[in-house]
Amino acid sequence: MRRLCVSFFPVIFVFCILIAGCSSAPKKATEIFTDRNTAINQLNLANQTANHGRYEDALFILEGARRLAVGADDPPLRIRTTISKGNFLFALGRRAEAFGEWEKAEAEASSSGDKSLAALAALARICIIRGKIVQLADEPGATDAAVEELKTQLNQEMAVVRSDPFSTAVGNITLGLAEKQMRRWAEAESAVRRALTFHERELILEEAAYDWFVIGSIRSMAGNYDTALEALRSAIRFDRRAENGFGLASSWQATGDVLKKAGRDEESLAAWLRAAEIYRAIGMDDLAEKLEY
Repeated sequence: MRRLCVSFFPVIFVFCILIAGCSSAPKKATEIFTDRNTAINQLNLANQTANHGRYEDALFILEGARRLAVGADDPPLRIRTTISKGNFLFALGRRAEAFGEWEKAEAEASSSGDKSLAALAALARICIIRGKIVQLADEPGATDAAVEELKTQLNQEMAVVRSDPFSTAVGNITLGLAEKQMRRWAEAESAVRRALTFHERELILEEAAYDWFVIGSIRSMAGNYDTALEALRSAIRFDRRAENGFGLASSWQATGDVLKKAGRDEESLAAWLRAAEIYRAIGMDDLAEKLEY
């Protein structure tokens, strides 16, 4: 999986310049947002950096956002930075630490008594569920019953975030992964497409690319190689628009995998080499070496 559930929150800029009548002295702002705006900017940059596969860099950037959020004692920002930290750690394979961060975010949101934080608590729980689903996918003996139990929990959390389209999209991707784990291909693609509809409408290019990437994976596992390649071509188109080298390399690598499964060996090799070329161009030589023969 190229990327994990990374939270999206709009950057809000607040400028308060109040001049009273003919007085030359401005009134004091009723509320200061400088640190919080900077934290939001850094959080968004950290999430974008993670979407490009640079998870260590994302963690470094996130630390600055976290310090500002803590210094301002802003509960939503504290929770959002903690959720993102869990996402980045999970992507780096540090799964126990990731679950710890998500649980910390959920606990802070739930214990605050602030009803406005309920959606963030639910988002943290969705990330926990998504992590568990990914872990089940790595376990050959995982049962459908275990996934169904997680789906039940997921549907409960999605009811809480229904008014937040960003969190709902994360939930739909998670639902798609659950359906995929149970080999329910049509249901899996339908869930991911609900996220895709939002991402395409809002022009969230990198996430739309990832949605298509997941759809390609679902179709490939179902044995529908031609339509899987169509989905991956769509992922590549979106990542080109976003200039997302990591996404492009990942989709070209997946294209090579699908072509190999389809018995198209020469085309597969060409796709892998193209992926390797992109990985090298963005400084990910270790990933390139795995594809070069």
